Parts: sequence; structure tokens; C-alpha cells
Amino acid sequence: MAKCKTVFVCSNCGNESSKWLGKCPACNSWNTFYEEKVVTSSSKSSNQKSKEVFPTKLNEIVGKDESRVSTGFDELDRVLGGGLVNGSLVLLGGEPGIGKSTLILQICNKIKTDGKILYVSGEESGEQIKLRADRLGINRDNILFLGETDIDIIEQNILSINPKLVIIDSIQTMYSEEITSTAGSVSQVREITSRVMKVCKANAITTILIGHVTKDGNIAGPRVLEHMVDTVLYLEGERYFSYRILRGVKNRFGSTNEIGMFEMQSEGLVEIDNPSSILISEREDNPAGSVVVASMEGTRPLLVELQALTTPSVFGLPRRTADGIDYNRLTLLTAVLEKKAGLMLGNQDIYLNVVSGIRINEPSIDLGIILAIVSSFKNIPIPKNVVALGEVGLTGEVRSINLIEKRIKESEKLGFKACIIPESNKKLLKESYKLDIIGASNIIDAMKYLKLK
Repeated sequence: MAKCKTVFVCSNCGNESSKWLGKCPACNSWNTFYEEKVVTSSSKSSNQKSKEVFPTKLNEIVGKDESRVSTGFDELDRVLGGGLVNGSLVLLGGEPGIGKSTLILQICNKIKTDGKILYVSGEESGEQIKLRADRLGINRDNILFLGETDIDIIEQNILSINPKLVIIDSIQTMYSEEITSTAGSVSQVREITSRVMKVCKANAITTILIGHVTKDGNIAGPRVLEHMVDTVLYLEGERYFSYRILRGVKNRFGSTNEIGMFEMQSEGLVEIDNPSSILISEREDNPAGSVVVASMEGTRPLLVELQALTTPSVFGLPRRTADGIDYNRLTLLTAVLEKKAGLMLGNQDIYLNVVSGIRINEPSIDLGIILAIVSSFKNIPIPKNVVALGEVGLTGEVRSINLIEKRIKESEKLGFKACIIPESNKKLLKESYKLDIIGASNIIDAMKYLKLK
């Protein structure tokens, strides 16, 4: 006999309560509890024997080799660790209109598999998908479309068709009649993901789930959703820029430090083989306040341009604006400049921008930020063929950074003539380079070399 009870579930974190609460005690969100009916089966009879399960020695377990399938995109294969693993569950998130459905359709057309591909959409009709496919030039015969949101019907089609790849667009639109809450709720998303995972794992079917993101940039639904899947990918980019970055934040079959770069064009997303040359291609000859830095995204070095602008403040409180880097990092480095370099920036508005809409989090660009601000403040341009690398400490010292050889080689390949690096990194270099290597122990050394001091 089944029992029915009512619980209140937080739509933000999934916390359950026996009564309604105005504020969630787990995530401190207000007015996120909603009522939900839960059906639980009756307890087992006392004389029913439980199933016996025994542990196995780890050394006796035979491991299986990962069988991967290329997606047709080298950039995507790099992020995945070599391609899609058969039977894996991949979650792709991104803002609306960023290009998630476009990328998935292109994968369906380019993936190197002879089996059938099932595209399940709960948001768009078959006519809409067909229009996009025609625009992208997709005419593969083994792509099947199913416009359905009921998980029971979806499961039946997956079992009867037995495809090699299943696309769910999107997971928040699917629902199960066994749960009374609406589609997209915490319980529905958790149940749908669990059922899709069971049927696809049991039949070694590779599955890609498309997920909505919240205003904070996180995938909507319970956090357990990201724990259930094998790989979590985010497609990022600015609305007014054509560049897109595919970033892996979880990967059970590879590294999470790699990124893939694409450009949105009329024929869809196009891979960028050499991002550094694209990111600095529109740089002017010799502008004041501009400098090139080398940032690492996984194992790939990216050369990007930083631009700083300092102007006298009209009001008593100067403004600090940072686009592409952490705002607190900018204020910290400004304080270091005032204290250690003697620059009077207390009456200056400072604006810093990472060109092309890319966001950088690593501290290796600190020296570039320092030099860009000084160059703009003194209106002295930095030579176009110079790259600046190094982390800056609170005492003004330039600290060592990792993977310095890859950064220097990328700078050398793109034709730069000089590279300012930490003195501690210069002492450990084993190779010789065509460009000049300038070691800097502190920010004053770097400023003197560029004649900014």
C-alpha cells in the first residue's frame, strides 16, 4: 500500500521541510519553498529477506578502456579530454542565445558515428529545428527528432531506437507524471536526470543534456544535477562579441583546465585554431595605456591585450572600473602603485578592460595591469612588441609564475621582440629564445626598462 505525504522543498537548493518556511535555513533564500506531494511505497514485510551484497577486492576488478568518439571539433575534443566517452552523461550550460543548440546541432552533423542520433526538444518544434539545420547546412540522414517532454515517452523511444547519441534540450522542460510539481522544479530535474542516466548508462548511450543558467551564471536546478553527470561544460561569451569560450568545470574522463574557442558566424560556430593572433589582431600601433599579457587557459597560452585609462576625477571619490578581471584585484594593485611607486592616483578615475570580452582570473597578468595604468597615467606608450608577465605582491615584488616556457614560446611565435618576466623565473630558464628576456625583481625594474620611471 502506498503512502502519500506532503513536504516543502526549496527551489534553490533542494532543502526539504515538513512545513512552509519564509527563509531557507540551508541557502538563506527567501520565498523559495513550495509544496510537493511525495509518494513512498510501504515498508517491506518483516519476514522479507534483504538482498545480500558483498564487497570485492579492488585489485580483482578488471578496468575497461575508455572508448571515445570524436565530435568533429578539435576544440571540443580537447575540452572533453579526447572526445565523447561512450555511455557518458554530459551537461552543457550557457546563457540564452549564446549558441548551445547551434553547437549541439553541429555536433550531430560532424560526430564520427554510424549509429542513429536522437534529438529530443521540449522547447522548439521540429520546424524550428529544421530551419536552423538548413541554415547550418546539416543534412545527415541518421538524425531523428522527437518533440516531447514526457520522460516515459522519451524512455520508450530511446529503448526502441537504441541510438548512439541522445540530445535532451533542455532538461528543465522535461517532466514525470509520478511527481506532482511543475517541470523545472528541483524534484523534477533530479528525477528526470536520474532516469535518463539509468537508461543511457545501461545501454551505453552517450547523452548530452542542455541546461538553463540562472542570473548568477550557474546551471538552474539542484546542485546535485552537476554531481550526477560525468562532465559539465559551460559555453561563455559576451553578447556584443562573436567569440565563444567552451569551458569544462567537471570532467571524470579528463582535465578541467582546458578551454575551446569558437567564433559565431553565419554558418554556425567556427573553431579558432590560434586564439592569440585573433585576440591581438586589432591592436593599434603604439597607444598609451595598452599592453599585451600571456594568460594560461589549461595547457594553452593566450595572448590578450589589456587597456587602462586614467582621468582626473570630477567628484571627490575616484572611480575604479574593471571589465574582464576582478575589481578587488584592480584596487589592490592601484594601492601598490601609490605606495611603492609614488604615483598619486587618489584623484584619478581608473578604467581597465580586457579586450575581446575574455575574463582572466589568474594573477600572472598583475604586472601587465600595473604597467598599463602607469602608461596611461604618464601618457607614455609601451612598445608594441613587448609582453609583460608576473604576479605582483603587496610589497611591489614581481613573483614567479608557472608554465613560463609556454608563454614565452607563444610570444615568440607571434613575433614579439621582448618579454618582461619575474627575475626568479629567468634564473630557471634552460632554453634560449630569439626574443629578449628581461628579468624584473619588482615593479620599479619593469617601469625603468620601459622608461616609465
